[in-house]
Amino acid sequence: MAVVDFDMSMAPDLAGSDAIEGLRPEIENAHRLLTEKTGAGNDFLGWYDLPFKLGEEYGRVKAAAERIRKDSQVLVVVGIGGSYLGARAVIETLTDPFANAKALAGEGGTAVIFAGNSISPGYLSSVLDVVKDRDFSVNVISKSGTTTEPAVTFRFFKELLEKKYGREGAAKRIYATTDKARGACKKMADAEGYETFVIPDDVGGRFSVLTPVGLLPIAVAGIDTDALVNGAKEAFNEYQSCDLKTNPCYAYAAARTALYRSGKAVELLVNYEPGLHYLTEWWKQLYGESEGKDGKGLFPAGCDFTTDLHSMGQYIQDGVRLMFETAVEVRTPATDLIIGSDADDYDGLNYLSGRGMDFVNKQAAKGTAMAHVDGGVPNLKISIEKLDARGIGGLIYFFERACAVSGYMLGVNPFDQPGVEAYKKNMFRLLGKPV
Repeated sequence: MAVVDFDMSMAPDLAGSDAIEGLRPEIENAHRLLTEKTGAGNDFLGWYDLPFKLGEEYGRVKAAAERIRKDSQVLVVVGIGGSYLGARAVIETLTDPFANAKALAGEGGTAVIFAGNSISPGYLSSVLDVVKDRDFSVNVISKSGTTTEPAVTFRFFKELLEKKYGREGAAKRIYATTDKARGACKKMADAEGYETFVIPDDVGGRFSVLTPVGLLPIAVAGIDTDALVNGAKEAFNEYQSCDLKTNPCYAYAAARTALYRSGKAVELLVNYEPGLHYLTEWWKQLYGESEGKDGKGLFPAGCDFTTDLHSMGQYIQDGVRLMFETAVEVRTPATDLIIGSDADDYDGLNYLSGRGMDFVNKQAAKGTAMAHVDGGVPNLKISIEKLDARGIGGLIYFFERACAVSGYMLGVNPFDQPGVEAYKKNMFRLLGKPV
């Protein structure tokens, strides 16, 4: 069975039409640019076959994770954007939603808490308060070491660690994931004696989940990183053909391109599992930074259903017809609950007695898709068998590869992000940063 499946039968303008098949030459060209590494941004294609070349450092990542799990009740991951979203997506998808609370209560495991992804003093104060009386370690993730949000945040944790454990003791609890040779973070790590892991030069942040950027915190959370990587390897092997009938990744890239060219401006990624919320956040960065250039690109948005049907459902159903939905389906739940019978049946739900919650969830998904399609919102569906490491590893690679192909079809460089510097220039000027 494929790691990831794709279905566009509920996108009426695409299913059974020539719209997708007509994109075959463009798909083949994008595939060639990607596999021959001749397209724009080809110096950032290290992610392409990354699962097969993790090397010796991967062993050090797992060893460091085991040390952290033994000596720390908390790991604070300091990073922003691609330096935290991928790891958080995998961790929140594959662990108990209350894992951190249980770890902080001393019930086993190491809590993984993220900081440095905002400049909020309130949030940072709360994290500092959580760790001040607990044994903790820090994983600072920054290629340059000068990105404002994580750099400012790290100062606070470095100071607290040195007060708590002394300078030498703190150095043993700080792990720097950074450039292999240059930058402020690398210089500091070498001077202080922190263990370092490399952010590869040819892998951009939003594509870095399967590098030490993501793998160290994911391993600390107790997730099987070998299964995660193997899921990505399986996906890689499945996407070698340009046949849109057998390559779900390229079929997805073609479908979203066709819908964009038909006038759709927004792709809404939806899920019916709360644990997938941060996978959507990672996906939003992946596609937003990769495609939003030169006045082009779908706007990537997300909703958690059925929750958001009670807030955004009205707009999706009856608002401006500018979007299509891509739903992520999990075919087999990790667990299920059977609905019981109530003698009084005040809520009128006895007709569901004996049914599983997953059955209700699946029917809600089907009913929602039918309603939205009737309302003019095409629906695409991406499916994985389970919320497990294999499935999520495959899904990560599926989205990464489809993003690269979509970007080339759009006519942009999918691997740069020139626009993100604009706000920084204004911020630095307002802060009075020396030129």
